[in-house]
Amino acid sequence: MAKIQNITLNDIAKVLNVSKVTISKALRNHPDISIRMKDLIKKTAIEMGYSPNFVARNLSAKKTNTIGLVVPKIAHFFFGSVIEAIYDAAFENNYEIILTVTQENQEKENKYIQSLLSMRVDGIIISITQNTVDCSMFESIREKEVPIVFLDRVVECGDFSCVTVEDYAGSYKATEHAIKMGYTKLAHFAGPKEINISRERYRGFVNALTDNNIRVNEEWIIHGGYSDVDGYNALMKLAEAGNLPEFIFTVTYPVALGVYAAAQKLGLKISQDIDVICFGDSDVNRFISPSLSCVYQPTEKLGREAVKMILEQINNYENYNPVKLELPTDLVIRETCSKKRITVPG
Repeated sequence: MAKIQNITLNDIAKVLNVSKVTISKALRNHPDISIRMKDLIKKTAIEMGYSPNFVARNLSAKKTNTIGLVVPKIAHFFFGSVIEAIYDAAFENNYEIILTVTQENQEKENKYIQSLLSMRVDGIIISITQNTVDCSMFESIREKEVPIVFLDRVVECGDFSCVTVEDYAGSYKATEHAIKMGYTKLAHFAGPKEINISRERYRGFVNALTDNNIRVNEEWIIHGGYSDVDGYNALMKLAEAGNLPEFIFTVTYPVALGVYAAAQKLGLKISQDIDVICFGDSDVNRFISPSLSCVYQPTEKLGREAVKMILEQINNYENYNPVKLELPTDLVIRETCSKKRITVPG
């Protein structure tokens, strides 16, 4: 069957000798249409080269069956894994995802949110940038009565639905494990102070030290970003000061990779000269040595719960009460921080 430019629902309806309404319902998996007819219409639409016109759909329907997704990064195992889960869950519920990536830039974040609102998405799932402090945009979304769910990184203002992980408990457990391994000189390469995950992971680290009667050395707590560059710069800074710790707990997996790179540059051996545990995992872990112990986050469940939450809002906005869901984490011990430190008497 020859393809025609700008195929419309009317074109498909004429070929199959059915109404435009029937075509529209079939393409939206409406229960009024039989499975056999749906299959025929979808097959014909593909053969004719039909592509949905989201603008036209927006103008004629209260729902667009689209969800806006705003994330700070995609070249990152955590976000890549969460995004895949979001796409899968949305597809299973006949929704499409419109993805935007802010690259940790709040100006881009605001611009993309405005674009998504102009496209009349049914709801927005967002993980804010590490620089986001202004809440006015999110209050504006609420005023427009557009459902919104925060994922992992959340704003402190307002009462919004969110899905996060046990940042505090995971960090506490990882730090306490290092203490039990015999470490007393512990550092934390932390994230931006303004972001919830940074604060909670920092708090878990500090409280674990305090509860085990270990002094918190402020010089060994370095606040930065979430990338490998931040981990690299932090370790180099401590090395230049001649004040290296025995163990480092990093706020993210990429920060730990930066520590590995800096250690190699400095001639330090991970696990022997300096040990590491990170918050978060990565599929590249099998390629590095020694393999990183980590606080494991259930990324697939995070993504699926975010979609579940946003759909509940979309389908029952007037009666919906904000939900704050915190998922459990696990401490996964691999090659780093796996051997008890032996202190030789001086």
